[in-house]
Amino acid sequence: MIILFGPAGSGKSTQGRALADLYGWRWLSVGQVLRDAGEFDEVMKKGDLVDDATVVRLMDKQIDFAEAEGMEIVLDGYPRDVEQTKIMLETGSKFFDKVDGAVVLQVPVEELWARIELRGREDDTEEALKQRFNIYEQNIGSIVDLLREREVPVYEVDGVGEYDEVTERLRHIFEKIKPNTPEVFHNDIADSIENDANSREKSYGE
Repeated sequence: MIILFGPAGSGKSTQGRALADLYGWRWLSVGQVLRDAGEFDEVMKKGDLVDDATVVRLMDKQIDFAEAEGMEIVLDGYPRDVEQTKIMLETGSKFFDKVDGAVVLQVPVEELWARIELRGREDDTEEALKQRFNIYEQNIGSIVDLLREREVPVYEVDGVGEYDEVTERLRHIFEKIKPNTPEVFHNDIADSIENDANSREKSYGE
């Protein structure tokens, strides 16, 4: 299991989905799981977070489903905050023992705003985005420290550049974390990754 971290607009969702498709893994995003649940739309539009206990419960269920199917997992920005990590530790979760590595996408704030203006998602209000940026910055350092304390390798990757350039950087790191992983959707005829994250105008997702 590999975690891909990055602020809103960093490209972590689009890139995470592309890499999951490349290797035939399951992509799991907190945002997508919550949107699919259909119960938290108003909370998310405000940029607020769904309570952590609910997030942990829903994500644990999805991780269990993927593992029961024998799937490797790309986790999109989860755990999202320190409280979620505390809940996991207090409940005796084996989550952190399952993490093979983590990648943090680094993108300047000016670039993030430019990308977000292009994608035009309904919950991308200025207030909501500022809230998301603040939450990310307040929590990412502590989460990365916890992973490193547990000897989980953490890599920082430049998220600026053409879509394919960033994908290649991430692919290099993913294959370092999980050596000898076969590419199931890549061959000499189809050089690009065919998936809906790519076809959605390479929107950079979350």
